[in-house]
Amino acid sequence: MAAYLIRRLWQMIPTLIGVVLLVFFLFKYFGGDPAEILGGLNATPEQIQAIRDQLGLNQPVWEQLAIFFKQIVTFEWGKSWATNESVANLFLTRLPATLTVMVPILLLDVLLAIPFAMAVAYVRGSLTDRSIMVISTVALSISFLVYVIVGQYVFAFQLGWFPVQGWSDSFWTNLAVYTPLPVLLAVLVGLAPQMRLYRTFFLDEIGQDYVRTARAKGLTENTILMKHVLRNALIPILTNVAVALPGIFVGSFLIETFFSIPGLGREVLLAVNRSDYPVIQAVTIYIAVITMLVNLATDVLYKLADPRVVLK
Repeated sequence: MAAYLIRRLWQMIPTLIGVVLLVFFLFKYFGGDPAEILGGLNATPEQIQAIRDQLGLNQPVWEQLAIFFKQIVTFEWGKSWATNESVANLFLTRLPATLTVMVPILLLDVLLAIPFAMAVAYVRGSLTDRSIMVISTVALSISFLVYVIVGQYVFAFQLGWFPVQGWSDSFWTNLAVYTPLPVLLAVLVGLAPQMRLYRTFFLDEIGQDYVRTARAKGLTENTILMKHVLRNALIPILTNVAVALPGIFVGSFLIETFFSIPGLGREVLLAVNRSDYPVIQAVTIYIAVITMLVNLATDVLYKLADPRVVLK
């Protein structure tokens, strides 16, 4: 296991270097001129030139690339061109709000979708199964924006159960007051596709030979589902969770914008609108690193979920 982890971590280095080079040259040669964007339409050539000098854009490309690598290695991402705030401080201050919302969403999605999908798989082919699948399909067809608008109107304006927007400096206040409504709406949206997907995983396993053998031995359906089917279905479930996991470190643009949550997702959206390249570049590298680490952790969890898995 240790040798596998060391080898995988070593293999991440060239991948990360490739991502860094791709991000740097894409923003360097295919993005707009940052000096002209920051200067605005009324900026004079002298002002644009001064902005280029201030940002270091007139230095040779290799010097700019070396500075970019140094910022990544030292975790000093520079400063936002729009607000002059340190990008590292931006991550440090925005990420807690994002995690406060996104972690409960991911946990509830998984913890609710698995038992619901197993229950539906248990009554497969029945009227209950077909009804739930129809309801799930309808739920999938509705935009998340509709859920947000209707949820705010019903639960906030009409019933007054939750505030429409807001955030505070207290973690527990945010978790108890401002987080429930966006979490509730996000779980309602995410539960339908997750349940349908996990139901498919369970049905695939139920059709395997080992399930028929277990039935022939006299095991009950509940025992087969909980002891055998669930464990074998954990591999694709873990894969699906691994795909969604990097998203909790980035946040949801819609949730954070519509509920005025000062998280990383809203900050990224503002950075894109303002062409704030240092922030966008830092987030891109940040997502790439998290994705690689999550993939590594998922491979290890495969081994824990199923001892037959061989890590090579």
